[in-house]
Amino acid sequence: MLETPDELLRELGAAIRARRIAQRWSQEEAAVRAGMGVRTWRRMESSGQATIANLVNAAIALRCEQGLAAVFALPPARTIDELLAQQAAAAAAARPRQRAPRRRNCP
Repeated sequence: MLETPDELLRELGAAIRARRIAQRWSQEEAAVRAGMGVRTWRRMESSGQATIANLVNAAIALRCEQGLAAVFALPPARTIDELLAQQAAAAAAARPRQRAPRRRNCP
């Protein structure tokens, strides 16, 4: 059954709270470790309301950041052409961008 955004947020907040309690941390300690205010941490636990940066910081503090990027994984390829296109796009994204040489201002 599909869940509403509010239900998902509350579930996420409850999971954050459970993970914090499993670490035996107070909300204050968790907030400090995550680099955010206690009120922000409390709001995140109670309603799931947080910025993406707060969520990432909480995941790092709670030592569960490993699978975070997998939340938005690409769907599986349906054809070999799609697979090759996905691989090419991933390779291009992994390459560092080269900066264009600076122009000199000549009079």
